[in-house]
Amino acid sequence: MASVKQRPDGVWRARYRDESGREYSAHRKTKREAQAWLDERTAELVGGTHLEPAKARVTLGEWAETWLRGYERHRASTVRQARVHIRVITEDLGHRPLKSVRPSEVQQWVVQLSGRGYSPSYVYALHRRLSQLFSDAQHDGLVAKNPCSRRTSPAAPKQRPYVATTEQVWALHDALPENFRPVVLLGAFAGLRVAEIAALRVEDVDFMRGIITPAIQYPGDDLKTEMSKTAIPIPQDLAVMLNANPATWGSSTIVVGAFGRPVAPYTIETAFKAARDSVEGLPEGFRIHDLRHYFASLLIAAGLDIKTVQARLRHASAKTTLDTYGHMWPDRDESSRAAVTAALNERTSDGREAAAR
Repeated sequence: MASVKQRPDGVWRARYRDESGREYSAHRKTKREAQAWLDERTAELVGGTHLEPAKARVTLGEWAETWLRGYERHRASTVRQARVHIRVITEDLGHRPLKSVRPSEVQQWVVQLSGRGYSPSYVYALHRRLSQLFSDAQHDGLVAKNPCSRRTSPAAPKQRPYVATTEQVWALHDALPENFRPVVLLGAFAGLRVAEIAALRVEDVDFMRGIITPAIQYPGDDLKTEMSKTAIPIPQDLAVMLNANPATWGSSTIVVGAFGRPVAPYTIETAFKAARDSVEGLPEGFRIHDLRHYFASLLIAAGLDIKTVQARLRHASAKTTLDTYGHMWPDRDESSRAAVTAALNERTSDGREAAAR
């Protein structure tokens, strides 16, 4: 039921009921304005984009605050990153009602971010966060559609990782103080991340069988995924080298500070940067995380298949492994040519034999 009627005071009242039977109304000075409002609401009902007026007025900034309160169930580092993203988003779009943001405006916003000097990877991350906000708002009934999509998204950054040489890896190792040398061993030969390296305990390493089982990350948080807890086999020689600090200091962790105590990632990274600057050929931005790329290159060069490499790197999916390291697998062009050639030769051989008969 929908109608437009004039009240005794001359104001025109438009009203309608939604699919649940709830009534909504609006008052306008002229019949044309009232009818236009009613036509717009009716079109929303027919198109499945109708929202309660109260929900339609919620701004992006208001929703972001609500969303963050629910997002706090995640680990502290993840929430901190979300807050940084949302600060940028709300400074630009926070005043806008959620339903008013259009895909074309999202595209313009992405262009503006790039113009401010943000890196392509950071612009991509901000767009993903905005899309996450709208997706959850849609699930909550605050918007009918998400204005973010592949069409509005910047290109996903595709950066080929820098892979250090074996000589550079050992130069890094030797340039570090003895108590920090396991950082290179764990990164380059076991693929651990810096937060995992800082938190790796003696109890997480089976020195006899040669197995590392990451369990926590600094400062004692659970790892992000169950896949991150996958056991990593290591050779006995590496196990012996990793046992040097516990044997010397009686420490509870594999990596220790100058006095044999556990250290934070920041302390490790500070020492690592100083060592990096002394190694010829390493780029200025080379990080501890880049040692994982060296580890991946070792596995691929040894002929390991994609699923095995995924397991050793503890990636959640083989797609992540392929997207990052697919270019490192040997070129199979010659192998495919050889396969086709074999089939052609068989046909040619059969033809010669038939002619001979």
